[in-house]
Amino acid sequence: MRFIDTYRVEFGVEPIIRVLATTTAKIALSTYYAHKSRPPSARSTRDRQITRALRRIYEENYSCYGARKLWAEINREGSFGQVARCTVERLMAAEGLRGIRRRTQR
Repeated sequence: MRFIDTYRVEFGVEPIIRVLATTTAKIALSTYYAHKSRPPSARSTRDRQITRALRRIYEENYSCYGARKLWAEINREGSFGQVARCTVERLMAAEGLRGIRRRTQR
């Protein structure tokens, strides 16, 4: 969808979909327009809100917290109910957030 949105002004939607039909990335014109008019899913909306909160917590703590501490902190705040640790890990990876690792002792 992003590809079509990027080049739709230059080439038009229908010609792009016609070319894509010759590849393994087949998509119907009606599918494209249905996707554009569909409201965002509940999961993507909640993910966006949680991501904003995770970024805020991460920056407030000097960009040091990893998934375990961010998960504990967001659940302590309680504004999103219970957030699964795997959800925090997934959203952190998508945003490029990484905790600080300890150095090994020699």
